[in-house]
Amino acid sequence: MSLFLPGRVVVFDYGEVISRTPVAARTALLEATGLTADELFPVYQELRHDLDRGDLSVLEYWRAIAARTGRSWTVSEVHRLWALDYTGWFEVDPDVLDLVEELHDAGTRLALLSNAGFDFGDPYRRSPMGSLFETVVVSAEEHVLKPDASIYRDTCDRLGITPSQMVFVDNRAENVAGAEAIGAVGHHHVSPTGLRAFLERLAEDAPREGATA
Repeated sequence: MSLFLPGRVVVFDYGEVISRTPVAARTALLEATGLTADELFPVYQELRHDLDRGDLSVLEYWRAIAARTGRSWTVSEVHRLWALDYTGWFEVDPDVLDLVEELHDAGTRLALLSNAGFDFGDPYRRSPMGSLFETVVVSAEEHVLKPDASIYRDTCDRLGITPSQMVFVDNRAENVAGAEAIGAVGHHHVSPTGLRAFLERLAEDAPREGATA
């Protein structure tokens, strides 16, 4: 079946949708910091919102983690931690990226909308993956995070579509709900199999929608 969705734009989240959960990188971070998971990851996640909103630089983010966990890291040590964390996010789930490519090759419009820091903007856009998306929206560059309604509306504006034309895929239910609240069609991503079934249903419905327009 061709995954062609005429009149729609499928907007993908990146982390743990296209990318895999960075399990090995997280283990390496624990080894490098000497912290336990309970010490590191609650602080890592809490401060991530400030990083992804563009309120903290990468250096400020890691130094804030150090301050909260009783550590002190030089720039070279921070760079090592950043590199471990950053590169861990670039292992993709091939089953999902293959679906994205199928959509692209069938002529479906695609975009990426990710809660991420400034450092992810260029890799998203310039990677092989990035060649499949006509628009990439990074939260730090907008200074607003999903599920704030404005980031979805701004994405629609850039794409020249109404919210009802957006199909939004995210692994976090609250982010899907945020898109649905402005009128988009949402999919809470759990597995590539579930995603494919969802997209195939939309593709099956597309001709009927066109016929009744």
